[in-house]
Amino acid sequence: MNSVKTVAVLTSGGDAPGMNAAVRAVVRTGIYNGLKVLGIKKGYEGLLRGDIEEMTLRSVGDIIQKGGTILQTARSKEFTTKAGLEKAMSMAKIFDIDALVVIGGDGSYRGARDLSELGMNVIGIPGTIDNDIACTEYTIGYDTAMNTVLDAIDKIRDTSYSHERCSVLEVMGRNAGWIAVNCGIAGGAEAIILPEKEFDIDKDIIIPIVEGRNRGKKHYLVIVAEGVGGAVEIAKYIEEKTEITTRATILGYIQRGGSPTVTDRVMASRMGAMAINLLLEGKKNRIIAVRDGKLTDLEINEALNMEKTIDGDLIDLSRILAL
Repeated sequence: MNSVKTVAVLTSGGDAPGMNAAVRAVVRTGIYNGLKVLGIKKGYEGLLRGDIEEMTLRSVGDIIQKGGTILQTARSKEFTTKAGLEKAMSMAKIFDIDALVVIGGDGSYRGARDLSELGMNVIGIPGTIDNDIACTEYTIGYDTAMNTVLDAIDKIRDTSYSHERCSVLEVMGRNAGWIAVNCGIAGGAEAIILPEKEFDIDKDIIIPIVEGRNRGKKHYLVIVAEGVGGAVEIAKYIEEKTEITTRATILGYIQRGGSPTVTDRVMASRMGAMAINLLLEGKKNRIIAVRDGKLTDLEINEALNMEKTIDGDLIDLSRILAL
């Protein structure tokens, strides 16, 4: 018989569009299967404080279209300590929590792994706009963030063309350039600067812009990942070298917000339901992932030990199409 009777769910780390869809699926699939489902507010910090309440069907009504997370999220230094972990386990026992579903990124998974080593059954769901979790091809929020960026690119291109300008757009991706490379290709950027690859500003930015001008181009777009940064400085350098009026735009947290796309809603729903089904099957300490286009699950330590890099073919394609 399944030993899991009470499941708790939390969202941790940066918020991502689609997290609410995942929470909704966890709650409704859990209730459908006769489980008690608890919602933990503000991530691991809420677990430490006992900021926990029972979730009902009504609790997750009318949330699938909302960005952010109704459970909210916060970072907790105390949780990263041995005393903090023990306090978290003690609080879980007070609320009779048999299993914990964690929606977040690598940092959230490490917290889940630490709890699993103290005896908690955990299931991880990948939720981050950066798509930087090594074990999975897709993370909740990634598709929405890319569409938000692409919409901004299209609008910025309109004004760049009108004024014959160059635009330098900084997008999110602290250690991963997935948003930058895909949106750069989709938006027709002349140059895409990623944290995974060293760049030479003259070779990789100035020369493509000058060559484009010599062919008669009237506007230019440079995409810079957040992990590289320096969009304002890069814009100044471009203007000094080329005498093309250049403006920098840093999109920032607008990329995290907004109503999730169909892809994010459906994938988040499938992952949330799968988390409950794994627990019902008696599985524990698993990370849900998309591999070869299909949903699967991996042992948590195996997942955390994986590495993820940008597909070289994407980088090559971006250069070819920028000619």
